[in-house]
Amino acid sequence: MTAQQSANQYSPQEGNTDLYIRVRTDYYKIVYKPMTDGTRAKQLIRWKYSTIKKDHGQEVAEDVPCYDDFIIFPDNVHPKQVVDGKFWNLYHPKKYQPEQGEFQNIDKLMQHIFGDQKELGYDYLQLLYLQPRQKLPIIVLVSRERNTGKSTFMHFLHLWFGDNVTFNTNEDFGSQFNADWAGMLLICVDEAMLSKRESSERIKNLSTSPIYKIEAKGKDKVQQEFFAKFIFCSNNVDKPLIIDPGETRYWVREVPRLESDDVNFLSKLEKEIPHLMYHLKNERSLSVPKSSRMYFSPKDLMTPALTRIMMNSRSQIEAAMYELCIDLMDSMGIDSFSFVSGDLKIMLSDKGIKCDDSAIRRVLKELWHLHPRASASAYDQYSYGVMIPGNYTCSQGKGRYYTVTREKLQNLYGFCCFVADNSENTDTEQVTEQQDDKDLPF
Repeated sequence: MTAQQSANQYSPQEGNTDLYIRVRTDYYKIVYKPMTDGTRAKQLIRWKYSTIKKDHGQEVAEDVPCYDDFIIFPDNVHPKQVVDGKFWNLYHPKKYQPEQGEFQNIDKLMQHIFGDQKELGYDYLQLLYLQPRQKLPIIVLVSRERNTGKSTFMHFLHLWFGDNVTFNTNEDFGSQFNADWAGMLLICVDEAMLSKRESSERIKNLSTSPIYKIEAKGKDKVQQEFFAKFIFCSNNVDKPLIIDPGETRYWVREVPRLESDDVNFLSKLEKEIPHLMYHLKNERSLSVPKSSRMYFSPKDLMTPALTRIMMNSRSQIEAAMYELCIDLMDSMGIDSFSFVSGDLKIMLSDKGIKCDDSAIRRVLKELWHLHPRASASAYDQYSYGVMIPGNYTCSQGKGRYYTVTREKLQNLYGFCCFVADNSENTDTEQVTEQQDDKDLPF
């Protein structure tokens, strides 16, 4: 019997027991474990050859299909359990079949979560469904209040993509063991609070990494493709995780509170999933072309909520440098100015902020991506008017100066230059205004 014939014979059907495979030299039993919500979760449990032989006889044990290795091969349209006849696919097959119909409740959820960016939200779902290997931005849903529908969005995706979605805790990203989540399509985190830079850096790097090393307890590391996307929810609107200025991998939405609640809303969403799949596959075209490695243009994903987190992720020195530069340009009516690091050090010191040249140069080079002139040259040298607070004086200086522009700072900290404590013009109020007359039944 060939491997493919054996695969067909042992094709896993829910409710059918006593199905076995061999991968490398290990045997596994395919089981469907009952869940408390009435569904069944497909699992592979290590089994002994002697037990298969004892339970079913020598002939059945010898006919167990054999595969060279496990593989994670995502395909939501034409899923394959066996790839190239030799590899057992751990990506879970789709649960629903596309079916034409309405999806009004899903559309209400999308409007509530993404507001004026709803079409981009549908683009995200379409890419997730039809192009699961495409890298996508890290979605961060924040709100000051509870009961806003953030978790509903994650649970909706879990209903749709099933066991290809996992829910992590903040601690999972600090653990060296990652085999239980590294092969997923979506990694969701509720109540996210990743204030450590190491965790934020790890997530940021994972979001664009094509390859990742998987490590399970007691086993050697294994290198495999990584295609997971991240979704975070948090009630901390100021700094749920660290996002450096100029970072292009995040999409932050501040979600408004719900005006009404419907305890059956998830079941309504589930019934509409086949209709959404049909629409995304057969009727809808992507609203924007691919513009970056995360598909979307960073300008399209810029929101006041993202700007606020960027501003709050800054160090004290970086924040002071930014505010000094903006204040100087506003006061002098200019859109750029030049300086050496010592100029900023003196002006910051005059404002009561102590720092050294190395800290200033780190911000200039590593975060603002500025470089000094190759040789010393003359420039307009500004200083803080100690005798006349709030005013600056200008003289002639010479050195290997840096030049910063207002446009550069706007690109780094948001195109509207929101200050860190500006919470009046937020996504929440903008979306709430649009939805005052709408009844969102969830």
